[in-house]
Amino acid sequence: MNRILGVLISGRGSNLQAIIDAIREGRLDARIAVVISNRADAYGLERARAAGIETLCISHRAFPTREAFEAALVAELRAREVGLVCLAGFMRVLGPTFVEAFPNAILNIHPSLLPSFPGLHAQRRAVEHGVKVSGVTVHLVDCQLDAGPIVVQRAVPVHDDDTAETLADRILAVEHQAYPEAIRIVLDRRWRIEGRRFLSEPQ
Repeated sequence: MNRILGVLISGRGSNLQAIIDAIREGRLDARIAVVISNRADAYGLERARAAGIETLCISHRAFPTREAFEAALVAELRAREVGLVCLAGFMRVLGPTFVEAFPNAILNIHPSLLPSFPGLHAQRRAVEHGVKVSGVTVHLVDCQLDAGPIVVQRAVPVHDDDTAETLADRILAVEHQAYPEAIRIVLDRRWRIEGRRFLSEPQ
């Protein structure tokens, strides 16, 4: 796997910024070739432009099928020789057309300790469920929702007076550390998949 990243976003791009900062500060040996959003108003595109990174907007609404949309994403990423795709708040479920084009080379970050609370509103559901610990998961992407092999997890305590918003803020701060760490593990270590397990050798 090469060290060329493609980042897919739909919104603010705070995890994109964390990756940009890690590269700039020398904590991550990689290069972002392109940032792609399915929304033209995604603020993350401005973050990428400010860092001198190429940006594209490819709206899913411009395609008749999900497969056609995914094929367009794949074509743009392959044209830039992307080796590792990073989903950073990309709010579209990706199917086989995309996933099979980058086998074990797509990372996603999720604001819970998977397999607990996959999908949307994870922080709110954690508070409502009364869990005492939530957190962050970075995982490889497969064709099931938030179900691929786990690369990194970091725990975040849930306080009795937490709301979904206060918990989300604390989780986000941990995400900004966990995502560059997971990318570094995937790029720098020898690793393998056994069943559902991501196994890596120590550095």
